[in-house]
This record gives sequence, C-alpha cells and structure tokens, in this order.
Amino acid sequence: MANDNGFVLLTGTANLKLAQDVAKILGKNVDETVSVFADGEKRIVIPENLRKRDVFIIQPTCPPVDANIMELFLIIDAAKRSSASEVSAIIPYFGYSRQDRKDRPRVPISASIIARLIEYAGADRILTVDIHSEQEPGFVEIPWDNLYSSYSFLPYLKGQFTSNLIIASPDKGGVLKAAFYADLLDADGVAIVFKERDVMKANESKALDMIGDVKDKDVLIVDDMIDTAGTICDAANLIKERGAKKVVALATHGLFSDPAPQRIKDSSLDKIFITDTVPIRKEMLENPKLEVISVAKLLAEAISCIYNGDSISEKLIPKTHREERN
Repeated sequence: MANDNGFVLLTGTANLKLAQDVAKILGKNVDETVSVFADGEKRIVIPENLRKRDVFIIQPTCPPVDANIMELFLIIDAAKRSSASEVSAIIPYFGYSRQDRKDRPRVPISASIIARLIEYAGADRILTVDIHSEQEPGFVEIPWDNLYSSYSFLPYLKGQFTSNLIIASPDKGGVLKAAFYADLLDADGVAIVFKERDVMKANESKALDMIGDVKDKDVLIVDDMIDTAGTICDAANLIKERGAKKVVALATHGLFSDPAPQRIKDSSLDKIFITDTVPIRKEMLENPKLEVISVAKLLAEAISCIYNGDSISEKLIPKTHREERN
C-alpha cells in the first residue's frame, strides 16, 4: 500500500530567512541542521525522520562560499544516509559558477567540479535560479532545473516604466537576457555596452562603448549578478552620458562585495532591483536606491512542482510574446 509521507525542508546557515519564507508559503517547517564544533568544523544533525521521504535542501552557496558549500555537501550526505527517497539541492545562488570554461591555460573549470561534488555527495536533483551559464547543467548526470527570476520581477516591473523603454545589456554575454526582457516588457529596443576585461584579473572591467540609442529614454540594465558593481556602474554611467533620462538596474544575485556600496552610491543609477537569493548586506538594505524582490514564491512553487510531478517549464518559466503566438 502506498504511503505518502510528505516532503521535508532542510536548510543550512547560508540564507535562513529565505528558507523560512519558502517554508511559510508551503505551510511547512524548515529544519535547521548546522552547528559548529569548537575547532570550526560543521556538525550536521537532522532532527526528524527522513526514511522514504523527499528532501529539499535550501542552501545558496554564497559568501562565505566554501563554508556554505561544505554545509551543503554534509546535509546531502546526512539525508542520503537517513534513507531519504530523493534529495533535491535547492541552490538559489550557485557559487563558483563564473569559472565555467577553460578561457586560458592552467585554470580549473570550477563550476564543473563543484557540480560533480554535489552529485557525488548524493543529490538526486539540482535546482538553481539564473545560473551564470546555460551549459552548466551539462556538467552532471542528474536532473538540473534552472529557474528565472523574471517570474518574480515581472509583476513589479510592469507599470514602473513608460512606453519609452530600452533594455540594456552591460556586456555582449547578456544580449539574450536583454532581448528576453525587451519582449516581455514591450520595450522599444535593446542597447549593448561593450567592456574590456583583463582575464588575468578578477572583478576588473571597463565600459568602452555601446550600441543603441538611449537619448531621452528610460533604460533598464539587466544582469545575473552584482558583485563589486564595477560592470553595472560603468554601464550606467556611460548610458547616462549618452542622454538617458533614467537608468535602472536589475540583477538576480546581489553579492555587493566592497567597493560595491560606494560605487553604487556614486553612480548614475536611479534604482536597483535585486532578489533575496543571497542575504543582502545591511549597508545595501539601507540604500534608498535598492528594492529587494523575493524569490520565495518561485522556489516554493518549484518545490511543489517537483514533488507533485508537475511541469516547471509550463508553470514557472515566463513566455515571450513570440512563444505565446507559437
């Protein structure tokens, strides 16, 4: 006789508030599992029975990245050893995803090794939000669902802008994302900022020029993450110099590593929309330019789809006008 034991939500210390918000939407409790030994080692204890139950571990691998990744590995292992039926690693922000290819000699493909370690630890499924590169799910043999923060952003964005809207990409790699938002928001067009990046140095780039007319336009810059904010601020400053009336940024993951707070304060940005995939540092929460949009509902819906066997793509991936017509 079949017995539906329901599912269990677990979390580490990476983003406890987001895990609690997801649990509240689902009408569940979320079990905190992590304590620390005197020498700093992580200690994992799961407080309830997992036998033959589906387990969802909500743990972005954000700063401190290595510590949060280790927590994730250990929670997955504990769940598998507790006879869980299926273990899903819900990773709203996937750390080490920026080194996703061998772009010069003698470098690792960090995203690949981290993904394979998650699989090796015992995860049956990975779920992320706006992964840095679309090829990364190919690094593992287990299912990998990638959600899009546009599901959470769109209800807030509609009505924020006039018909005088241009969507901008801060670099050539974000053109498809910019085109996606342009279609969804009925924008007048897309602009692309070109930057120069020194591959020998991390977090260093400079906006050089742009394609597209932004004069007297409202401009929305879309990106997947803001770390030190150099790219987004340089793009905003260049766009404002080219005559834009208003410059707003949208990004999924807000790391805001120094000197991001000061750069944003000094920049031409009028507003920034960010999600809560990672905890937002207090200094940024106090910045009047920042508005945080939660992805808790998106994650809760995705967990329900996985558990019930429903289609994530049909329910949670926004469709462009072209797709709707087809």
